[in-house]
Amino acid sequence: MRAALTWRDRAEQCIYDLAFKPDGTQLIIAAGNRLLVYDTSDGTLIQPLKGHKDTVYCVAYAKDGLWSPEQKSVSKHKTSSKITCCSWTNDGQYLALGMFNGVVSIRNKNGDEKVKIERTGGASSPIWSICWNPSRDERNDILAVADWGQKLSFYQLSGKQIGKDRMLNFDPCCVSYFTKGEYILLGGSDKQVSLFTKDGVRLGTIGEQSSWVWTCKVKPDSNYVVIGCQDGTISFYQLIFSTVHGLYKDRYAYRDSMTDVIVQHLITEQKVRIKGRELVKKIAIYKNRLAIQMPEKILIYELYSDDSSDMYYRVKEKIVKKFECNLLVVCSDHIILCQEKRLQCLSFSGIKEREWLMESLIRYIKVIGGPPGREGLLVGLKNGQILKIFVDNVFAIVLLKQSTAVRCLDMSASRNKLAVVDENDTCLVYDIHTKELLFQEPNANSVAWNTQCEDMLCFSGGGYLNIKASNFPVHQQKLQGFVVGYNGSKIFCLHVFSMSAVEVPQSAPMYQYLERKMFKEAYQIACLGVTDTDWKELAMEALEGLEFETAKKERKKHGENNNELFLADVYAYQGKFHEAAKLYKKSGHENLALDMYSDLRMFDYAKDFLGSGDPKDTKMLIKKQADWAKNINEPKAAVEMYLSAGEHMKAIEISGDHGWVDMLIEIARKLDKAEREPLSKCAFYFKKLDNPGYAAETYMKVGDLKALVHLHVETHRWEEAFALSEKHPEFKDDVYVPYAQWLAENDRFEEAQKAFHKAGRQSEAVRVLEQLTHNAVVESRFNDAAYYYWMLSMQCLDIAQENEQQKTEMLQKFHHFQHLAEVYHVYHSIQRYTEEPFSFHLPETLFNISRFLLHSLTKETPLGISKVNTLFALAKQSKALGAYKLARHAYDKLQGLQIPARFQKSIELGSLTIRSKPFHDSEELVPLCYRCSTNNPLLNNLGNVCINCRQPFVFSASSYEVLHLVEFYLEDGITDEEAVALIDLEAPRSSKREDKWQEMTSDHAQSLRLDDNTDIMEDDDPFTAKLSFEQGGSEFVPVIVNRAVLQSMSRRDVLIKRWPKPLRWQYYRSLLPDASITMCPSCFQMFHTEDYELLVLQHNCCPFCRRRIDESNQ
Repeated sequence: MRAALTWRDRAEQCIYDLAFKPDGTQLIIAAGNRLLVYDTSDGTLIQPLKGHKDTVYCVAYAKDGLWSPEQKSVSKHKTSSKITCCSWTNDGQYLALGMFNGVVSIRNKNGDEKVKIERTGGASSPIWSICWNPSRDERNDILAVADWGQKLSFYQLSGKQIGKDRMLNFDPCCVSYFTKGEYILLGGSDKQVSLFTKDGVRLGTIGEQSSWVWTCKVKPDSNYVVIGCQDGTISFYQLIFSTVHGLYKDRYAYRDSMTDVIVQHLITEQKVRIKGRELVKKIAIYKNRLAIQMPEKILIYELYSDDSSDMYYRVKEKIVKKFECNLLVVCSDHIILCQEKRLQCLSFSGIKEREWLMESLIRYIKVIGGPPGREGLLVGLKNGQILKIFVDNVFAIVLLKQSTAVRCLDMSASRNKLAVVDENDTCLVYDIHTKELLFQEPNANSVAWNTQCEDMLCFSGGGYLNIKASNFPVHQQKLQGFVVGYNGSKIFCLHVFSMSAVEVPQSAPMYQYLERKMFKEAYQIACLGVTDTDWKELAMEALEGLEFETAKKERKKHGENNNELFLADVYAYQGKFHEAAKLYKKSGHENLALDMYSDLRMFDYAKDFLGSGDPKDTKMLIKKQADWAKNINEPKAAVEMYLSAGEHMKAIEISGDHGWVDMLIEIARKLDKAEREPLSKCAFYFKKLDNPGYAAETYMKVGDLKALVHLHVETHRWEEAFALSEKHPEFKDDVYVPYAQWLAENDRFEEAQKAFHKAGRQSEAVRVLEQLTHNAVVESRFNDAAYYYWMLSMQCLDIAQENEQQKTEMLQKFHHFQHLAEVYHVYHSIQRYTEEPFSFHLPETLFNISRFLLHSLTKETPLGISKVNTLFALAKQSKALGAYKLARHAYDKLQGLQIPARFQKSIELGSLTIRSKPFHDSEELVPLCYRCSTNNPLLNNLGNVCINCRQPFVFSASSYEVLHLVEFYLEDGITDEEAVALIDLEAPRSSKREDKWQEMTSDHAQSLRLDDNTDIMEDDDPFTAKLSFEQGGSEFVPVIVNRAVLQSMSRRDVLIKRWPKPLRWQYYRSLLPDASITMCPSCFQMFHTEDYELLVLQHNCCPFCRRRIDESNQ
């Protein structure tokens, strides 16, 4: 039993009582002086009810009622003490009252006291909760009484106590029964609700709480429980009662009423109940042994006698010790405890004799027999390993290892084959000696071998029972539940909590053997149980196949001895066919005459012996005629006859070899989807004859999705392949890897990179991107190079996220590629300016871009980027905008570089004319640090950081102006989620200009007057105080904020780069909130909002990462 929390709510005051509507749809709760009405399905508060001026201690829904508004008066009766609780019997005739002085008073509906129960605790043990058992199956009305002497007791209506007082070790505040009276709920000062049997045996805990439990009730006719606590918590739980059971051959043991065990003989339907006084946790059964685990002990029972029908058990041993285990197994002389990866073998005296530690969690364990004290266990693990363990051997034997987790196991009667159901609901059958996979079947949840036949097994799943003999097709019939055993013609099936034996006819597997002339095996199956007609058919087929031993066995079994039949066989061998036919007919075996004439191709004579037109005989005759037609080179006639006889494979082979596509289509559409082999053959011929559409239709019909995927890939029908991989992600590699290779072969490298990435082939994806980037640089497509470098950086970030070993290396590459992406993005504008006749940018933008690029190229210059072009653009724009000092520096630098001929004259002229200009820069162009308000020189030896505070500048990714943003960092211990939550709080700040302006209104005018007496309030923004730093330091001191500062920030003033892990998020504070800034949610580049909107209108995407505006933010 376990409790699952369905919903929880919190009222402001103590929950003293609650009650369910009789149909269970609503819950009414007394919380302080209010009543709250909830929807029990999802915990929605439907409405609060007000009107009480004082605390409400009790609530109830009216059912039939004893009082109505029409009654003029209500009878009142005095009691000797304060009444703390009350409860009516089921018939409404008696009312039990619990008193503060420890007395229980039972009264009739007129108020007369009929029984007075005085308890031992007296006034020191107030009766705090009482409840009558609502079960109508009980002979007597039973009253449960809980007092603050920490006792639980039971009484009959007469006042007689049932059993002894049960100590609780806490003060009970509430007691209530389940609807049918099978269980009791009890809660109180121990801050939890406990589940008890109706006899007072504690079963477990339902939901531990943080304060006293004042009330608990069960939803009518269900396993849902609601709890009300002193702190106002309302908790709604669902109780899940798991099946505790064990099975060995035809004996099934299961838990009943949580404390009893019932052993059922599945053949004779006998049942025996073993009563217990404690919670039954585990059950195991094996031959004449039964083990029952309780909280503090394990009881081992044995049968009184060796009689197979004996159902009387007695206690053999008792192990008084607490064990924790997931699975329990009993053998002749041992018990086996399974706890996650560990198996322990204990003797019946409780001594640990042996222990095995597995590589993975144990999912299934089963005893497969053996001598007493040396039994074998079959063990299946979560990692797919299957082992055999002998209880007297410390070494486990690995039978085989598969790639999927084990759900169910069984071994055939001769120990040669192993059936496994894995976590993908597939039944797999292996040869234990060769480890070869013999076959597999889908839609299985449990499997069992037939204990009397080596080659037969059954498995259940999807509402069907599947019986499989050898490698033949599965025979299906509807069945609800799980198969747990297969003995002869009986299949044992568990459905919910009941076990049943299902009788299944064995005719279908017998005929499957007969069709393949496997007469001995067919005889074995027939012995399990078939009809007389089936027996005769077996004999005839055996004779036809010259399997005289089998035919003789069948004759002996049915007491037949016919000499005329043997004489007919002699005539047939002598060539006297007509005489043989007459004797066959005389002995009642016309079918043998039919077979003889069919073998001789004398079909006209054979038709005379079809008799009543048995479909099987007709089918056989048509088949032989078809064979004859094929041999005499009449393929079309042969195909039609094979189809009539149901020999689809032969018809398909002839049609396929002759290229008759129309005939194949007709056959494939008529076949049932269960006939996988002929349908697969049809699909093979469709592919061979270049008809992929019909092949796809056939694969869909048979459900062979893997073959369908390969077909789409081979025929380059990518859309269909993608649609399949979306529905079935396990085929992703089968689709995207060949697709990427195909794209690469067709020079579509960018699409190939995305396909490799989707397929999880990160190394191929990175290699394609690197090649694309190199090509773009060599071809001077710097905008594409920037985009590819950005994609490369994000690819590295994905690898760092997935591969812990490469994390450091990939993060370094990420930052390097991000830097290159920005450099090439900027240089694209420089290159267009120097190479093309018209400029696409304003002079100020080109000036800012040139400065940014010059400061970014401090260490080494990437491939394809020209310093000459950069300095040339900077010199021209500096001169035009009045930054003469910077222009002179640029021209000086150019003199030391190799200048292309097309720039030579322009640079020489510029170098001369700049000397006539003043040796200083225009103050309007000087960049301002928004942290320390320092004007920075246009040429900065430190790069793109402030010369005073070393704060890195944040640039607009379009105009490359310095944005009014300051990056700040979180104090240790503050997570990103907490920081965002604090910023979102937006704590109010007092206005700085409050009462500063005064408005005056006259008849003709309105005016505002500044009050000089109002003191100017100091800036109270805590973030501003954090911007300060120690002057003169050479090290960068970051802005670090605590929770108070975060809470003071406004959400609209903060921009956050929400990098995926393992990177930390970056936070920026806008110091000019009125100037709008937009950040791309994909690449996190910053823009002035107007610039970004214009660029998006021009390109319909982000200019940096090319994220389309209609894409959702991932």
